[in-house]
Amino acid sequence: MFIENISPIIFRIGPLAVRWYGLMMGISFALGSYFFIKNGIKKGYSEDSLFIIIVAAIITGIAGARAIYVLTNLSDFISPVEMLRIDRGGLSFHGGLLGGLLSAWFLSRIHKVNLGDMLDLAVPGISVGYMLVRIANIFNQEILGRTTLFFPFAQHPTQIYGSLIGLISLLIHNILARNRENKPGALFWLFVFYYSLLRGLIEETFRANPLFLLGYINDFLGVGFFTLTHLITPPLALMAWWIYKRIQKRQI
Repeated sequence: MFIENISPIIFRIGPLAVRWYGLMMGISFALGSYFFIKNGIKKGYSEDSLFIIIVAAIITGIAGARAIYVLTNLSDFISPVEMLRIDRGGLSFHGGLLGGLLSAWFLSRIHKVNLGDMLDLAVPGISVGYMLVRIANIFNQEILGRTTLFFPFAQHPTQIYGSLIGLISLLIHNILARNRENKPGALFWLFVFYYSLLRGLIEETFRANPLFLLGYINDFLGVGFFTLTHLITPPLALMAWWIYKRIQKRQI
């Protein structure tokens, strides 16, 4: 979705600019942390341990998300300073997932908590974060869709598609969480599975990203294959499903 003359800045206080991207990120972290700690306490974990784990996961998640984004878009940056400007957008979801996962694994061993439980507790926050940040992408005029002649809009509103994926992921998680037979970690890896499919089949298909291998673009429908995310979706989804099945069989 492209909107002319839209500003990524909400307001300024002297030299400080408050941006929509930063606001949505802040709200995401606040809501995610709240539900992580609240639901974790219900499972019998200490508030201090939960707080340390969620803060560390947020920090390493941001670091991982930015690192992967920069590495896959090096030509877009002209200086090391620009690489650090996360307030202007540019975060990789998969990098954030990896960064948060690594710190959760490390700290769960130190605090002697179940890693699977920690991952499951993080799913609502991740889903809400994806939903809100995609809205912020509209103000940054990024994650743009391909042009199309078939639909009533000139360009696919891929930010809206992405935001809906976050909402749908949250609803699916809430439904699956009612099943008491889920083992710790099962809900997280199920989330990785269905999120990957939704992202790969919907958002990436209409998003104006560079194509790899035998690239194909249909200008009438506004679709393109294959982006980098298209290529990593099958192995990622299969891996998530395999881990989920092993968890449910208590093999890991």
